[in-house]
Amino acid sequence: MRKILNDLLNLFFPKLCMICQTPLTGGEEHICLTCLCDLPHTGYDFLKENPATYLFAGKVPVYRAAAFLHYEKGGHVQQLIHSLKYHDNREIGFRLGRMAGLRYQKAILSDRPDLLLPVPLHPKKRKQRGYNQSEWIARGLNTLLKLPIDTTSLRRTKETETQTHKQTYDRWLNMQNIFSVVDREVLAGKHILLIDDVITTGSTIGACAEALLTIPGVRVSVLAIAMA
Repeated sequence: MRKILNDLLNLFFPKLCMICQTPLTGGEEHICLTCLCDLPHTGYDFLKENPATYLFAGKVPVYRAAAFLHYEKGGHVQQLIHSLKYHDNREIGFRLGRMAGLRYQKAILSDRPDLLLPVPLHPKKRKQRGYNQSEWIARGLNTLLKLPIDTTSLRRTKETETQTHKQTYDRWLNMQNIFSVVDREVLAGKHILLIDDVITTGSTIGACAEALLTIPGVRVSVLAIAMA
């Protein structure tokens, strides 16, 4: 009976691909197979140096870094990220996280992190949005990695102004000392995998890493869904 009702709903109110707006067929969720195949993958290897790791060179000693997709203004990836961040579509974060997990699972687990740490939002921003998009990405990723997700050990203590129109150097300055570690002993000696939605200049993740790297024995790696 439930299947019949779902079929009737899909007949009169079909679910559409978030990118091309064509009706989704059986087994497709959020994005049709054609659009999935057309997503602009970076091809970055999590085990080697790549443009994501170069962003942090000479600024903060990130152990490894990778981004799954290319982010371009007006492109399909921007459309997905905006839906995740501004239109309460947390399920797309879960789906993108799982897709990244399928791509990087073997590389990540070859030097297994101790935990996943989604980049935290300021409490005011989280309350407005109702969720942290990076946490939903981590949840999707973790369907494959099976690692603890830590949402309490790092907090954002300052609400910064928009970064959109700032140059790279100004962005890094704007993000100085805005994160603090809640319990240093919990993270001591850990290999932490930071999770975020988009890397632009690396200033936000760099500020997270700087706070975490003040803890003895910590290593920080980075995985983002996209890189501008």
